[in-house]
Amino acid sequence: MYAHQNNVGERLEAKVVILGSTGVGKTSVVVRYVQKSFSQSSTSTIGASFMTKKLTVDDCQVRLQIWDTAGQERFRAMAPMYYRGAHAAILVYDITSEESFTDMNAWVEELKKNMDDDLVIFIVGNKLDLAADQREVPIEKTEDYAMRVLDGNCDVYEVSAKEDDGEIEDLFLHLTQTLVSRAFGREPPPRRLQSICVMEEEQPFSRSSCC
Repeated sequence: MYAHQNNVGERLEAKVVILGSTGVGKTSVVVRYVQKSFSQSSTSTIGASFMTKKLTVDDCQVRLQIWDTAGQERFRAMAPMYYRGAHAAILVYDITSEESFTDMNAWVEELKKNMDDDLVIFIVGNKLDLAADQREVPIEKTEDYAMRVLDGNCDVYEVSAKEDDGEIEDLFLHLTQTLVSRAFGREPPPRRLQSICVMEEEQPFSRSSCC
């Protein structure tokens, strides 16, 4: 993690990778956060897409490199080159799809096998707007999974990229606070189970075949 202090304050550059099955809304979550928008007709990611976000958190100037990876099986072998060197991973599933939740196991095992133990992991259930009549994955099941498989060292969120009311902003703010606290030895923010950032720059997606 690139972090330093100088006469204008603390600076941090961190790589965040978004992982999950195809169709769970990974791209929609990222676009909602960075561009404050949503499109019903977004196409499947090929390889990976890259966006950056600059924000100030706890008096630290942060630049997030957000890598949105493809979820299709044919691109799975390419994933390591995108999550290599990541400081945080956001695992996304669809709360209306039990299969997408089960598929998350493969990503967790891959990260455990290939990444350092200090990787920050958040689990995010998307499509909360459909929860009333289409939910297949109770939030309690996700919380239990985080406790059993990741020893509780994981934050859990449910969001709606379509009808966001600030929870995605909260998610990335909490993630960034966690990264800042680790980089500079500060007290970490409280862990989040379901129960201010200042935007400085937005960039359009750029397609990439390597990281």
